[in-house]
Amino acid sequence: MKKLKIGIVGLSRGRGFVNVFSAHPDVEVSAICDIDIQKLSEVGDAFGLPDKARFTNFDDFLNAEIDIVMIATPIPFHTEQSVKSLEAGKHVLCEQTGAYTVEECEKVVQAVKKTKKKYMMAENYCYFHYIQEWKKIIQSGKIGEILYAEGEYIHNIVHLLVDEKTGKFFWRHERPPIWYCAHTLGPLLMLMNDRIVKACGLTTGFRMYPQYSQHPGFLDFEVGLFQTEKGSVVKILRSQVPACPHFVWYCLYGTKGHLENRRVKGEGFIYIEGKSAADGEVFTSAIVDPNAPEEARKGGHGTSEYYMIRDFLQAIKNDTEPPINVFRATEWTIPGIIAHQSAMKGGKWLDVPILS
Repeated sequence: MKKLKIGIVGLSRGRGFVNVFSAHPDVEVSAICDIDIQKLSEVGDAFGLPDKARFTNFDDFLNAEIDIVMIATPIPFHTEQSVKSLEAGKHVLCEQTGAYTVEECEKVVQAVKKTKKKYMMAENYCYFHYIQEWKKIIQSGKIGEILYAEGEYIHNIVHLLVDEKTGKFFWRHERPPIWYCAHTLGPLLMLMNDRIVKACGLTTGFRMYPQYSQHPGFLDFEVGLFQTEKGSVVKILRSQVPACPHFVWYCLYGTKGHLENRRVKGEGFIYIEGKSAADGEVFTSAIVDPNAPEEARKGGHGTSEYYMIRDFLQAIKNDTEPPINVFRATEWTIPGIIAHQSAMKGGKWLDVPILS
């Protein structure tokens, strides 16, 4: 099979993907695109790309000789760029979240169905080493049927919301915290093999940054409570302005046991009824696969992006569905949108549409 040619748009986030794509022998980075000339020059020079492979205009970029578009631009551009790429005959690997509205999700779904090209949402947290190990534990039945799960993604990014010296707002200031829930909801739903049918949301308001109360990105904390198709319950907590360190936390309760990653970095915890010690067992919970090849460590987020890209490339090569295809992408995106709508209505339970 000849090498697949990839084009990457959005080089702030996308630069790391140049590294990790370069680690795969079946693909080559053939074009890059960014409106920032300096980023374009730095990345192009670093990876030896000729001037003709560097683009500032997205439409011109799509006319380049590429098979795949990796979309790593700000989320407001994801829908338009995904649809244009698919209609131009390219496969798409798009950073999360896939879209900002249910209507935008529908546009991407229809474009995939029409063009029959591969689309995968790049939810790399599903490929953390410990999440993949948990998948084996759960599929073996050791903790039984999952009845309840929680996830927290706490990340202070005030500097990405506003330049407090100049007062200039950046694009994330319009993004409510719970919209960006796929880092937590995605891995949990993957492990549970389930999807969301109802959602409600609550927020604590703007008590930390009252001066920015017209900008939903500054909501203190936002909680989404979700009912799954199988009757389980999931709770997600999000904040973009917390007075605490960055961390991600997951926990699952099954009919036979319990599984979580401790808030202490690098530790996990498991309890299996009748087999574990009375107080459970602590074990290593690493995002890096210790058995991965050296080239797998070239990307960010441990070895997760290497394996994520491997699965996407295999789906193209074998003409199979990517693991996080367009339908799963919408199932991990839309619940956050609906939960925020609920929060703005005082926590009213709302139905979550499932696209098909």
